[in-house]
Amino acid sequence: MFKLILPFAFILIFSCNLQAQNCNCAENLKWVKKIIEENDAGFQYALDQKGQDAYQAHNAKIEQKLAGIKSNLDCTKLLSEWLQFIRKGHLSINRIDGKDVDSLVSDTGFITKNNHPTVSISEDEFRNYLTIKKEQNLEGIWDSPPYKVAIKKYPEGYKGIIVSSTADNWMLGDVKFALNNELSEGIYYLRDKTPEKISFTLPIGKNMFQLGNYLYTKIYPIVENTPLEADFVKSYSTGKPYLQKINAKTILLRIPSFNGRQKQTIDSLIAIHRPQLEKIENLIIDIRNNGGGSDGSYAEIIPFLYTNPIRTIGVTFYSTKLNNQRMLDFCKNYKEYGIDPMEIPFYRAAYDSLNNHLGEFVNLRPDRKLVRIDSGYSTLPYPRQVAIIINGGNGSTAEQFLLEAKQSKKVKLFGTTTSGVLDISNMYFVESPCKEYKLGYALSKSYRIPNMAIDNKGIQPDYYIDQTIQNTEWVDYVRKILEDSK
Repeated sequence: MFKLILPFAFILIFSCNLQAQNCNCAENLKWVKKIIEENDAGFQYALDQKGQDAYQAHNAKIEQKLAGIKSNLDCTKLLSEWLQFIRKGHLSINRIDGKDVDSLVSDTGFITKNNHPTVSISEDEFRNYLTIKKEQNLEGIWDSPPYKVAIKKYPEGYKGIIVSSTADNWMLGDVKFALNNELSEGIYYLRDKTPEKISFTLPIGKNMFQLGNYLYTKIYPIVENTPLEADFVKSYSTGKPYLQKINAKTILLRIPSFNGRQKQTIDSLIAIHRPQLEKIENLIIDIRNNGGGSDGSYAEIIPFLYTNPIRTIGVTFYSTKLNNQRMLDFCKNYKEYGIDPMEIPFYRAAYDSLNNHLGEFVNLRPDRKLVRIDSGYSTLPYPRQVAIIINGGNGSTAEQFLLEAKQSKKVKLFGTTTSGVLDISNMYFVESPCKEYKLGYALSKSYRIPNMAIDNKGIQPDYYIDQTIQNTEWVDYVRKILEDSK
């Protein structure tokens, strides 16, 4: 991947000027299909893999569902379902007004469903019960605006029951969600009380709980976290990178995102702590749930990992008039995207090169080589060992970082397999003609295809951290392995 041109999540807002603008779901679907078929770098690749017949069958299935669309949420789900045929990552569709998140708006406002499950409950009585109970578990009063819920244990699992809400259609006793005893799956009711399956939950210490896309905070009783739990809460909830000295042998570097806007913070962090990093025995880099960003954001980390030349396979960009506009936006808004002003001539030249080859894939490297070999670093004696903690929340630029880092003799990966969304990359975002939706699609394709494809496979760790090891214990587990190494 070419470092200068891969800030994957840079956004350009594109508006189609049409005299007749029809905002129904059928027209939005037509627009999404046109943008993807004409501009997405991975569309033809998906078609080659799955076949034209499968694509036509998928389109027919989606067209049949159009008649049943009754809401913003229904339409968003249908558009997302259409996109899933192409690939699972580096594609997105979201309403600009945000009304496809825990909400379903109709012409008559929120719908009240008479058959919604309810439980008789008193907040005061439940608080008294919580005060005298000895065992501390998920039970408690939790908050996730606009809802305050009582999570109560039942033989079949847990239920989140409304005790107060500012949403007009949610009343005392309404069941907001239900989970099995293992907290591995359940049902979550959206704002309009439509049920949605939940297959991901994560306790974050004792006072935070991730339930699918929704975060709940415990307000009663507040339970003190252990030191490991407190560290995990800090790690999970932070939006900024930080460095923490664990002991005399080991330093933790937490990087939640490689977003281009984080580059300056990461670089400053490395510069401030360089004397420590150059003397420490072990470095743990925790990138769990880092979904990507800009390649340049991790540039200052590489010298601490380097032991031998790093080979990076390049990408090729699909040239269309719409896609190529991104290069001009980089030149105009370089500060917003964290681009060095000295690189602006490159982007102008890239724009010209792309426009000279419309409808083609273009290698934008000046030398047109497929592989870049970085050998301009010296091997530092410290850190002696580098562990990178990964999980299924890693994708895109985070996976590119791992492909480079794992070539080092110092580096081992710990955790679980990454998401596998890298081969078709460099996202670009455009607005629908009626400015209802923002569609994200990809501009580039890796030369690793097909011999070392990452998409739908992910990158596996050297050390698998299984489910018997709690998320709060991962860093300490890795630390012990490093410090016990001879």
